[in-house]
Amino acid sequence: MKKQFTAVYKKSGKWYLGWVEEVAGVNTQGKTLKETKENLKEALMLIIETNRLANRRLEHSNKKLIRETISV
Repeated sequence: MKKQFTAVYKKSGKWYLGWVEEVAGVNTQGKTLKETKENLKEALMLIIETNRLANRRLEHSNKKLIRETISV
């Protein structure tokens, strides 16, 4: 299942800034819009993977967690 997010881009001086509206902490910059878009995809993937790993550690310490897939 492919998830969709909203990317926002803004030119600031010589740089482009980019962030994902739905996920706090996913932001980046680049010298070109193309570079910023590539960086933003990588940042989003890294945040999702980091959050997943952090929650897996929590899961091992707390056996009462319920895990299930949710679609929106």
